[in-house]
Amino acid sequence: MDSQVDLQQTDNSKPAESTDHPPRMTRQQTLTLISMASVNFSSMICYSILGPFFPNEAVKKGASQTVIGLIFGCYAVCNFIGSLIMGKYIVQIGAKFMLVMGLFVSSGCTILFGLLNRVPAGPIFITLCFVVRSIDALGFAAAATSSFAITAKIFPNNVATVLGSLEIFTGLGLILGPPVGGWFYQSFGYEVPFMFLGCFLLIMVPFNIFVLPNIDSNPSKDSFFRLLTNVKIVLICYVIFTQSAGLGFVDVSLSLFAMERFNLSSGYVGFIILGVSLPYCLASPLIGYFTDKYPSTRSWFMVIGGVATAIGFLMLGPVPFLHIPSNLWLLIIMLGLIGFSLSMTIIPTLSEIITCANEQGYEEGLSTLGMVSGLFDAFWSIGMFYGPIVGGLITQHLSFEWAAAVQGGLVLLGALFLAVYYLCHPPQHQRSVREDLRTDENTPLLTE
Repeated sequence: MDSQVDLQQTDNSKPAESTDHPPRMTRQQTLTLISMASVNFSSMICYSILGPFFPNEAVKKGASQTVIGLIFGCYAVCNFIGSLIMGKYIVQIGAKFMLVMGLFVSSGCTILFGLLNRVPAGPIFITLCFVVRSIDALGFAAAATSSFAITAKIFPNNVATVLGSLEIFTGLGLILGPPVGGWFYQSFGYEVPFMFLGCFLLIMVPFNIFVLPNIDSNPSKDSFFRLLTNVKIVLICYVIFTQSAGLGFVDVSLSLFAMERFNLSSGYVGFIILGVSLPYCLASPLIGYFTDKYPSTRSWFMVIGGVATAIGFLMLGPVPFLHIPSNLWLLIIMLGLIGFSLSMTIIPTLSEIITCANEQGYEEGLSTLGMVSGLFDAFWSIGMFYGPIVGGLITQHLSFEWAAAVQGGLVLLGALFLAVYYLCHPPQHQRSVREDLRTDENTPLLTE
């Protein structure tokens, strides 16, 4: 098959140098980019449809705000466990098989989740929500971990650029998920959004079977634990945790707050959530390209993005001690700030962790990329567990304003820790910004 180009090189092999300029993108790179874009888009649109209407539906079925947070949180716990396992054994399982099976499991669970309104309210409904969401999380962990690893393998010199470009489709999924889900829910009821989007995700399975290449590699004896002995990697992982915790909090708590405070329907709440996803979607490819071209800027992008995110959360309520009245226009502006600063912080992290891993002596191959991808997904999942549960508890016992302020404080703490580290340990392996700016402007964007 043409799409299954032979990629069975050893991990340490390097392509022969050529005097000719390489093409901007090979056919295999183009097909892989299309495949990863479809995975990101379909997965995110299925993930994000719950926000506008599921909390309200769960309340009708007897679930409290805390239980709703736990339902969202169990997804993150299983995603955390799955990411570590999939990242460690990606070579043995096979990156392509892992991605395809992950999509298949996730699509089936999405369809099953749409049938939960037929079960009795109370413990049975809540238990089945936990079971289906947990299995769905394992499928998503498999798809996400393998997609990151495949992308980094096919585009080794442009990781941030390509990931930033793919975040356009992640953002589109997050953009379309809430309003599409809210519109389907208002027009056709609870079941139709899950049936439609679950079938859409299922279509991605045969598509990726034919498009994705087979990637073989040698297993590595390295482990996650040695990665976590690097202080810089630990701090970056904490930053990933705080950012995902804030996003998880917004996913769960914003809809009920907007409905109660501003008298909005679930459909309008879906459009408000565009305030986060749209700026993130638009800014990610630009930030990815810039941080790949000038790698010495990655560290301060993460720091500045973290500070901006913290400001966005503090003003989201706003925090009560500022005595600023809550306004819909202020809420939308702060969501936009959070979305933009989230892209500044998250896009450079994977490239930074890969660089740190290579400096520690990890082999430049699929096994290392799988572990780095699994580590990223694991800490993202911890945040997605913490954010909904702790945010839900604080919202239930205090208020949404204080819960948002706590999230902002965590993000600010991570940015300050990272800033202190970079001030005490300047990145010696990277060129200065002035040297980066001397880079040949005619260098191709994507090389094999």
